[in-house]
Amino acid sequence: MQTTTPLDAGRIRGLVRDGQVHRDAYISPAVFDWEMRHLFRNAWVFLGHDSQIPAAGDYYTADIGNTPLIMVRHADGSVRVLHNRCAHKGARLVSAECGNSGKFFRCPYHAWTFKLDGDLLSVPLKQGYADPGFKDCPAGKGLAAVRHVANYHGFIFVRLSEHGPGFEEYFGDALSSIDNLVGRSPEGKVEVAGGVLRYLHDCNWKMFIENLNDAMHPMVAHESSAGTAKTLWADQPVDAPKPMAIELLLPFTEGYAFSDAMGTRVFPNGHSYSGVNASIHGGYSDIPGYEAALVAAHGEEKAHAILADVRHNTVYYPNLTIKCAVQVIRIARPIAVDRTLIESWTFRLKGAPEALLDRSCTYSRLINAPTSVVGHDDLHCYRAIQEGLRADPNPWVNLQRNQEAGEFDTLRQQGSTVVNGTSEMSMRNQFDAWQRYMLADAVQAPERALEGAAP
Repeated sequence: MQTTTPLDAGRIRGLVRDGQVHRDAYISPAVFDWEMRHLFRNAWVFLGHDSQIPAAGDYYTADIGNTPLIMVRHADGSVRVLHNRCAHKGARLVSAECGNSGKFFRCPYHAWTFKLDGDLLSVPLKQGYADPGFKDCPAGKGLAAVRHVANYHGFIFVRLSEHGPGFEEYFGDALSSIDNLVGRSPEGKVEVAGGVLRYLHDCNWKMFIENLNDAMHPMVAHESSAGTAKTLWADQPVDAPKPMAIELLLPFTEGYAFSDAMGTRVFPNGHSYSGVNASIHGGYSDIPGYEAALVAAHGEEKAHAILADVRHNTVYYPNLTIKCAVQVIRIARPIAVDRTLIESWTFRLKGAPEALLDRSCTYSRLINAPTSVVGHDDLHCYRAIQEGLRADPNPWVNLQRNQEAGEFDTLRQQGSTVVNGTSEMSMRNQFDAWQRYMLADAVQAPERALEGAAP
């Protein structure tokens, strides 16, 4: 279904009201296009990790919204982010996902070349551009660089808009989850290990992001997968050592009481994490030698504080989710209103025993891979929502569980708030951010607001 009402700021405001979201936010191609042009431009969005480009000339490409970008390691060791568009006729400069460009980028169409910082290096038959105005036009200045780039412990975020909050203002204390992930390394550094697991979802990207801190679904949606593992293990002695797969799967069968008691911390701008008081990652067996290595590096008090903080899912709105305790991140890459690519990357904690990485890889295969026995449960539910919203005569999605009057005023005043684990406040918080960043151009750059309007 495509909305029949032309999009403008008033229509965007009308899609969210009193803990309810209009279905067009999930199924309208026009709304999706507006998101790509405005939300993903105005928010701080995760691009990649700097360990993916360790050497000078190494690059990694990804799209943020509808904007193709290149993350590249400069000769001086810094990370630069460039628009993946030749300054000449606009061809995508780099088509591969990753590689090494050498000392410069070369356009595959007309062989214009650019330095690693984007400066124009050479043009074939340059005498044809003798007009002095060429140097001052956009083409003569080379590749456009993204001005607002933040490198936080190797995690690279960008804000494409010239307007908006700074990096630390946008994320606030939610950055503590990245601190916890990096702190789990005895050397204080993490790096991407191996390749990526990609899983195409037939649903709107927001369904995946909302689900990460939805503690009401695991005991229902995962009854067939994790529940089967629980049944298979049911006749084993309580103290029997669990195979790693069983140890990772069984917590998904915890009931409502456990989920409610977990607690969720909510931050402004759509961020949150579950597992304030307890987590499904809290009962894993020890990895021999790991705790000792962490204590030697950080001291006993800090090491134990890091290990005791076993957050479940952290959402860095709009596209990054982190599991600190298993060193795994997932990235939502929106493709269409009903198509989302989910990427799962596994990290190595530098200085930690290799057995810890083995557990992380096993977790990713069991839970996040296209071959996962758990992920298909979620995918079925997402697809069911995407299809069901088209048929239901009720055009509103309800997110009012544990809603309180003035909750966002309190959130902004305090900087964060803790709610019960089964509250839907984290989802309401996402849509509060969604609406503000969808409309930011209407306030800060009215000329751009028109770009998202339906024809």
